Amino acid sequence: MKKMVQVYLAFLLVIGVLVSPIVALADTNGEAETEVVNEKFGAPIVVYGGNLTDDQKNSVKESLKVTDKSEVQEIVVTGKDLATYLNDGDASARMFSSAKITRKDAGSGLIINIVTPDNITEVTADMYANAMLTAGIEDAVVDIAAPKPVTGHSALVGIYKAYEVTGGELDPERTDVANDELSVATILSKQGGVDEEKVTELLTEIKKQIAEQNPASREEVEKIVSEQLSKLKIELSDKDRQLLIDLMDRIRQLDIDFSKWSDQLNDFSKTIEDKFNQIKDNEGFWQSVKDFFNNLIDSIRSIFS
Repeated sequence: MKKMVQVYLAFLLVIGVLVSPIVALADTNGEAETEVVNEKFGAPIVVYGGNLTDDQKNSVKESLKVTDKSEVQEIVVTGKDLATYLNDGDASARMFSSAKITRKDAGSGLIINIVTPDNITEVTADMYANAMLTAGIEDAVVDIAAPKPVTGHSALVGIYKAYEVTGGELDPERTDVANDELSVATILSKQGGVDEEKVTELLTEIKKQIAEQNPASREEVEKIVSEQLSKLKIELSDKDRQLLIDLMDRIRQLDIDFSKWSDQLNDFSKTIEDKFNQIKDNEGFWQSVKDFFNNLIDSIRSIFS
């Protein structure tokens, strides 16, 4: 019995050593900073999914740290908004994911915080940021929440609506393509089996090449896609490859200042690279892994000694 207890304690040691650095990283990166109201754009906009119950809405408010209604502007996003911003949007769609958007001065970049990560099941923060750049939203802090597990796609429509409420102007064609991008990203990740971070890197690098090369035909876009898939060592089915090419060909045809877009994508690409390096170069994390194995060996030895 005593040895069984010791084995159990060794198991707890495994969990403690491996989980603690991950939790610390999530606490550091996932917590939204206190925002100062930019009087140029007004108070932050909080967009609630139109199908939230009162209890769910209160849960979302708590997640988004909405404690004083006078400090934010509250609006609701419905299926009708989905139909407004997306060419094939279903006006009867049910909307649950919600967001708080705080616009920033030009050059500030995008900061995306998914404050209920267990309830946003398909869309990552980087996927949101990439799609927002495609839609034309460049400088904002966005917090995203849902009261129950949802894919997270409808939050993007809420972000569009909030952005325009604060005076921003969005091209409907770009918002539709951005939503298409989000759908393709989740398909490649969930159905295609590509790591989420790899999907974001792939989309970013392809868009960078489109911005730099300014391809004039679908064939040239297809070549860029093939080059980046090979470079990143990603294998896709023929169906998924065609989805990706179709998306990037639509992006090629958008009315975008690609010279400016290239700089924005370079900044975004650098952010992704920095995230990878934070994990790779985190000496504390790797030391904890080393310590874990040493402690595990010592624990096992003590059990049988």
